[in-house]
Parts: sequence; structure tokens; C-alpha cells
Amino acid sequence: MNTIQKELVGSVNSNEFDYRTEARHRAGKFWLNIFRLSTLIGILALFALLYNIVNDAFGYVALEYKVNPASLTSTGAPLETLEKADLAAIIEAKVSAGLLRQLTRDRPLTDYSKPQLLDIIEENILKPGVKETWPLFTSLFQSSRVINEAQANYPEAYLEFRSWLSWEFIVSPQDSDPIVAGIRTAILGTLAIISIVLVTAFPVGVGAAIYLEEYADTRKWHNRAIETNINNLAGVPSIIYGIVGLAVFVRALEPLTSGAIFGALDGNTTANGRTILAAGLTLTLLILPVIIINAREAIKAVPNSLREAAYAIGATKWQTIWFHVLPNALPGILTGTIIAISRAIGETAPLVVIGASTYITFDPENLFSKFTALPIQVYQWTTRPQDVWRSLAAASIIVLLILLLSLNGLAIYLRNRYSRRNW
Repeated sequence: MNTIQKELVGSVNSNEFDYRTEARHRAGKFWLNIFRLSTLIGILALFALLYNIVNDAFGYVALEYKVNPASLTSTGAPLETLEKADLAAIIEAKVSAGLLRQLTRDRPLTDYSKPQLLDIIEENILKPGVKETWPLFTSLFQSSRVINEAQANYPEAYLEFRSWLSWEFIVSPQDSDPIVAGIRTAILGTLAIISIVLVTAFPVGVGAAIYLEEYADTRKWHNRAIETNINNLAGVPSIIYGIVGLAVFVRALEPLTSGAIFGALDGNTTANGRTILAAGLTLTLLILPVIIINAREAIKAVPNSLREAAYAIGATKWQTIWFHVLPNALPGILTGTIIAISRAIGETAPLVVIGASTYITFDPENLFSKFTALPIQVYQWTTRPQDVWRSLAAASIIVLLILLLSLNGLAIYLRNRYSRRNW
């Protein structure tokens, strides 16, 4: 091949190489833009979700009293200008005898503060009712239109900018009146259920992961079958676990989950397995495969050189696992566990199937109490036709999100803390 031919071949190869390089760069930029677009869509969807929740949790509300406040005094003076003795006299004259005995059981009315007396009058005598609600952004940017609509449609009502998310909302029990309804019972039920899930699912899940990763011989068919079933169970719909919980924990193990075998029921109470214990065990089944898979991946990520070094200085297999493998795998195990717990907090279908109460006004006393939970509360309020209940549901969702973010923040803190300790 002469010099001219070599130069031509080299030129062709160089041109082809440059063309392929440009094509690869174009393909890379194309997929980079696709990934950016996907991320942007996810962020927009998240903001849309937060917008709808916050928009419903705050805003103007038109309230109308069943009893005119001016009719409670002979002069028609505003209640805020009256003295404590006058407010106490109004309460004694207007409330029922049973409520009056309840209010004065521990102290006389004159020992209540003025704001407390006004709250008693408003809740039990005036009894404000919600006529209409307006979302937050309409209340902020179209306030004049809202005021005109309220004056035209509800001339006897007064307009109030209300935050449905408040401390009173958090510490109050459920009620049929949206003005005083709260989520205390639902929060306590959720915390009780999650406590059971954490106590049962974490040790069982981590123990199963240790066995499958460190002890089980994958050449044996039954170990391979266990691994396959665990991977499949992680993708089973949550309502299926609710059916399993109904059959096993509510019906088959009713003496246990109702507390009958522990003497937790009196003689006149019928055993009922629809309790906090049954709910906790059902959600344990739901997240157990997820915890096992995450824990196995965290254990698998520990370098084999660490195990070999421990064996070299005479450590047994269990000592190697306990003192070397688990401490290094703990950040990943904790992160996976708390993420799984976060999923359990938001589950509704299994709790509906096993019989969670949609309306309950008393707090759970023990593991064998009837219960409700925040997702159930949100579901129950969103099914009601009045807009005001959707505002309460939005406030409940914010509380639920705060609880979830707190758990995720705890997971990040524990992961970082144990990661630094291992270094």
C-alpha cells in the first residue's frame, strides 16, 4: 500500500471515528434530557400534591351561630366585654344539667379563665356551623370576591380565616361537628400500631436476613424456594395481607388478639379480634419481606475481606456476624426498616379489611382496644359530601406527612451516625 492509499484509509477511519463520537454524544445528550424531564415531572407532581393539600387546609370559612350571641345578654353587649361572673351565669342558665355537673365536678365556673368560659359558650351554646369554605389561594388573592359572596349568600354568618391544622385539632378526639373534630385518637392508634410493627418486624426481618445471607446454603432447593417466595411477597398488593390478617389474626387467633386468654375482657364483653394487636401483626406481615430484602442487601454489601480477617484471628462465625458484619450493615438495615415502617403508616386497605373503626371517640387503652388510624381518618373524611370535611382531611394529611418526614429524618440521622462510627 503506497503512501497516498494509507492517507486515504486513515482519513476515512478518522472521519468514521469522529462521526461515531458525535453520534454517541448526541445519544448521551438525548437521554440526559429525558432524565431531566423525568425528574422535572416528578417534582411538579410533588408540588401539585402539596399545593392541593395546603390549599384545602387553610382559608376563609363562613360560620353561622345557631344562637345569636346578642340574645344571651339583656343589653346585647358582645360576650368578650362581659366579666367572668356574667359568663358563668350564662353557662349555668343555658347548658344542660349533666354538662353543668361535668364542668363543675373539679372546680367552680368562676375558677375558669375568661377564654375558657368563652370557648364553653361558643361550643355548647352558640354552636357555630360551617356554611361554606374557600381554599387558601382563593382566600389570599380573591379575598374581596370571597367577602362579597359570604355577605350575599350568608348574611347572618361571619367570615373567619381559619387554619384547620392547629393544636386543638391535634389534641381533640373525633367528633360529628367539624368545628371541634380532631385526630388525637387516630394519632394514638397509629403510634400504637407502628410500635407493634417495629417490635415484631425488625428482629424477625433482620434475623431472617442473617440466616439467608450468612448461613443458608443456596444450593439446596428449599432455601432457593424461600428466597423466591420472599421476593414475590414483596410485590403482593397490600389488600391481600388484609385478607390474611382477617383470616388469621382476627378470626383464627381471636382469643389472642382480643385479649380473652389474658383475661383482658370482662364477663359481659364478647371477644373481638379487630384490635390494635391484630392491626400491628397484619402490617408486620406486609413489610416483613421488604425488611428482609433490604437487610440482606445491606449485609451483602459488607466486604468479604472483613469476614476473612475476623476468621483469621480466631473469631467464630457468630462473633464475626455480631461484632463485624452487623455493625457495618446497620446503617443500611435501619434505613430500609424505617422506610418500610413509613410505608406501613400510610396503609389503609389492610386496616379496612380487618375492621378498623371509621368513627371512634375514645383513646386506645391497651393492645386489645378498638382503633382507628390516620389513613382511615383521612379516608373517612374524604368520603363525606361537605367541603369542610375535606379541609379536615387535608390537615390530617399534613400531620401524616410530618410523621413520615420525621421517620425518614431519623433514618438519615441513624445512617450517618453509624456510618461515622464505623469509619
